[in-house]
Amino acid sequence: MRNKKSRGLFDDQFRLEKISKLKDPLEKLNRYINWEDFRRIIDQAFRETEPSLGGRPPFDRVMMFKVLVLQKMYNLSDDKTEYQILDRFSFSRFLGIDLCDTVPDAKTIWHFREQLKNHSIFDRLFEFLREKIEKAHLILNDGSIVDARIVEVPRQRNSRDENGQLKNDQIPEDWKENPNKLSQKDTDASWLKKNGKNHYGYKNHIKIDQGSKIITEYEVTTASVHDSDALEDLLDESDAGKPLYGDSAYTGKRCAKVIRKFKMKNRIHKKGYRYKTLSEYQKKRNHQKSKIRARVEHVFGFACQNLNGLSSFKYIGLDRIASSIGLQNIVYNLFRAVYLIEARGISIKL
Repeated sequence: MRNKKSRGLFDDQFRLEKISKLKDPLEKLNRYINWEDFRRIIDQAFRETEPSLGGRPPFDRVMMFKVLVLQKMYNLSDDKTEYQILDRFSFSRFLGIDLCDTVPDAKTIWHFREQLKNHSIFDRLFEFLREKIEKAHLILNDGSIVDARIVEVPRQRNSRDENGQLKNDQIPEDWKENPNKLSQKDTDASWLKKNGKNHYGYKNHIKIDQGSKIITEYEVTTASVHDSDALEDLLDESDAGKPLYGDSAYTGKRCAKVIRKFKMKNRIHKKGYRYKTLSEYQKKRNHQKSKIRARVEHVFGFACQNLNGLSSFKYIGLDRIASSIGLQNIVYNLFRAVYLIEARGISIKL
């Protein structure tokens, strides 16, 4: 074996330098993101313990949050996350872990994520990051775009009678008698038929800034909730005076009333009906609006291409799905903000 040589003192350093030359995205995140700023919010999910009581010292919470970011970036299970941290140089460097350090195991990762979920920390982290991005003047505030994407979950093999009870917000009696079975059932997800295909799961409703493509607000619902039903939850007083773009799912008197309520300029696509087709002028206007509205598809495309096709999740229940989607939106905003900083040549660290 000609390429075999003895291990040198600086081999680990040389390996990391080579990874850097290949444009490690994790190194870029560490360069532009001040992770320590997130500690104050993360700590709200945990009680302060007395060191004199003994026990294993807890892992650094900011480092654990970065573990969740890794997990979302590469679509890893808890067990795979533990393995990859042990196996990959780039992961260890991103987390600040040396070969001699203890790596959090799968159960520790699960417990940390559950604590953040139980205290609604992901929502607060999203809002905090959005405020940091806004203070850095990366959001242009020249208009907003709304859209929703279906997030599928494993389909439940329920009987027709069981599905009927779930639609009426009732839990089947035999499920109540068998806690193990109930824990494996998703009682929150719902069905949706779109373009002739059946989907089972939830929806990620988002509002993005037109110019920067930063996600400024999001709402998670079950799949059966119509896109327009979440519109009011996505808008706020800061949207006044801005144009709002969206596809034909947001047409109708009810959506128009919501848009007027927040004093926005209505740029929603017009919708044709069976006996009332669109005029040539309306078709032309829709085409012009599409050039701007299509920018929201880039956001969902990032999740598919850069976050390993995360259009489906394996969690059960609205709370866990909402936390996972919230984390996905946080990861997207982190990468989008870093891209904007580099593209504009700004010397800042978020």
